[in-house]
Amino acid sequence: MKVVRSLQDKEVKQESGFIRMKKFNFIMLIFFLVFLSIGITIFALVFGDEKAVEMGVDRSEFEKLYSAYDTLNNSYFQEVDKEKLINGAINGMVDALDDPYSDYMTVDEAQSFHQSISSSFEGIGAEIQEQGGLIVIVTPIKGSPAEKAGLKPNDKVLSVDGKSIQGMSATEAVTLIRGKKGTKVELSIQRPGMDEALSVPIVRDTIPIETVYGEMMEDGIAKVQITSFSENTSKELIKTLNDLQQKGMKGLVLDLRQNPGGLLTQAIEISSLFVPEGKTIFQVEDRNGTRNEVKSKGSKSRQIPLVVVIDKGSASASEILAGAVKESADVPLIGEKSFGKGTVQRAEDFSDGSNLKFTTEKWLTPNGNWIHKKGIQPDYEVALPEYASLPIIDPDLELKVSTSSMQVKVAQQMLTAIGFNPGREDGFFDENTKKAVEEFQTANGQQVNGILKGESTIKLMGQLREKLNKNDTQIQKAAEVLKQKLSK
Repeated sequence: MKVVRSLQDKEVKQESGFIRMKKFNFIMLIFFLVFLSIGITIFALVFGDEKAVEMGVDRSEFEKLYSAYDTLNNSYFQEVDKEKLINGAINGMVDALDDPYSDYMTVDEAQSFHQSISSSFEGIGAEIQEQGGLIVIVTPIKGSPAEKAGLKPNDKVLSVDGKSIQGMSATEAVTLIRGKKGTKVELSIQRPGMDEALSVPIVRDTIPIETVYGEMMEDGIAKVQITSFSENTSKELIKTLNDLQQKGMKGLVLDLRQNPGGLLTQAIEISSLFVPEGKTIFQVEDRNGTRNEVKSKGSKSRQIPLVVVIDKGSASASEILAGAVKESADVPLIGEKSFGKGTVQRAEDFSDGSNLKFTTEKWLTPNGNWIHKKGIQPDYEVALPEYASLPIIDPDLELKVSTSSMQVKVAQQMLTAIGFNPGREDGFFDENTKKAVEEFQTANGQQVNGILKGESTIKLMGQLREKLNKNDTQIQKAAEVLKQKLSK
């Protein structure tokens, strides 16, 4: 048995040696293949198609793009700017989405984008959007040069300092419109319902990102306006609400008019102040139709009786807030139908500082309504007085007897609105219009010459703004509805 066992042991040792030899050969084969692959790769890099190696995989859909790039780079009659070609290719892909909320931004444009949601920037202070090849005002920022100049939602910007911006992206237009504080920019505006374009000169200024403004009204009712959703908006709002509570706030009118939106995180935090804990703020739906609900974290602030005011300048994050309080907290909405932006965007920076902003999902109200291009309908539809939509008058223009223009027509409408009857509103400056101007100048202690220019024009527009603030029909209705809630 020992002999047999020893023979068996020998056979096992021989077999083990054979196995080790096979393993050695197999390992050497692997090393050979690895070195062969490296050699082929190096050869391809030196002598072959670099793009195919760099891509790592076969991307045949890019063959036409590479061919176009190489053709222009090698055969165009002048030397091309390679960076511009690449940027143009990316822009083309984004434009092909036909989505006004997706955009490629160069380094400079990306810097402007980041500034607009952070601290402050220099410009005119207006949210704009590209629509069908035109640049449209979404809303001017409260207290900004754009608001003071009379820009309104849905105004179309035709040109900037005489340069047509038709066909530009929103970020390209922003680059032209923004500029250093104290410099002047002139916009040509086409306002819905008006045949003639308006020339609107605006002096740029620093636009601080202060987004919350609060005040006490009558009978314990407070009004808080949120102008956008920036990095610190929720903190500003909580501080403002605490201050107003100390002043005896019993009910709150939340003013979201002319609010173009902003950061989604801020919309969630602010909605949680007013929507009961666990209730849905909004839903998001991805390209596959999968929906996820975003729930409220809840807050004691929601116990304050609330009404919300919206208008056609209320967009995006402000619509999320309006939809959330309406459908999950039974809060009435007052004013006009909102703008209608029901998509969510994400911004990603490239290593060179440029940026790609693109739509990732659509959002829906708590009840599953997609308000995109439709807006949110208020419970109480209330319009502002007609004079609220009047454009500004250029103070540099001299309006006097025998002048005939759209600016004269606007001046006549303004005079009528504040109680000085020019006798006509057709744009022709006659003796009756001159008399109305003289009466206005006398009432305001100005030089009486019957000519509208400079200080007279500025004073006229200022008085119209004051009248609108005192006769804000939407806020008045909101206060009325809130008083009814408080009395129950």
